[in-house]
Amino acid sequence: MTLKDRLSNSKANTLTLTEHLGELRKRLMVSIAAILIGSIIGFTLYAPLLNFLLQPFCLASHHHCSLYVTGPLDGISVRLQIACFAGLIFSSPVLLFEFWRFVTPGLKSKERHYAIPFIVISLLLFALGAAIAYITLEHALSWLTAIGGPDLRPIYNPKQYLSLVMWMMVIFGAAFEFPVILVALEFLRVVTWRQLLHWWRWAVIAITLASAIFTPSSDPFSMLMLMIPLVVFYFVAIGIGWLFRR
Repeated sequence: MTLKDRLSNSKANTLTLTEHLGELRKRLMVSIAAILIGSIIGFTLYAPLLNFLLQPFCLASHHHCSLYVTGPLDGISVRLQIACFAGLIFSSPVLLFEFWRFVTPGLKSKERHYAIPFIVISLLLFALGAAIAYITLEHALSWLTAIGGPDLRPIYNPKQYLSLVMWMMVIFGAAFEFPVILVALEFLRVVTWRQLLHWWRWAVIAITLASAIFTPSSDPFSMLMLMIPLVVFYFVAIGIGWLFRR
């Protein structure tokens, strides 16, 4: 460790509680501002965002995909719902960067070196998970419609439909952070790749149960599309741990 790194870590370790709280307040203010700006952008882009979120339903119902409101305030409520969702998605790079800036002073030089790659990979994996959820929604909606029988005609409420779409994308995106968490635990020596390899049978069972429980649409296709990547990610994390500990 260089003298500069030692001085930096010494300075971080001597920060008072008030200084830590001030730094946290600063990062929270920037994060809130980013969410607000993202929400405003989402509010102005309401029409294309709504069309984007409707596409799985349109494909599943052969383009008979109108949503029906039952109250005079439903329109503004749906627009605000989409705006808030867009605000979180658009601001996610800023949120992760601010989190990194907050924890960086307490990290060693080597740990800071890995921080940015972890953030970039986290964003890419979240986007991949959300994309897979979006793609599988067509099959999920078709299955959910078919299982009710031909006598049921789907007339969806926009709040319920959009909540399903958004939760699917968020849960899949969050679940795809699984390998990042495992690799981080390996780097911090909380677990080793040998331990993970020893636990693989229990891990597959736990992943299967979690996928069945937390898949919002509850259809088997979506469950498999969540479970299979997570099992693959588990063994990828073991491989990464093995490479770095050689």
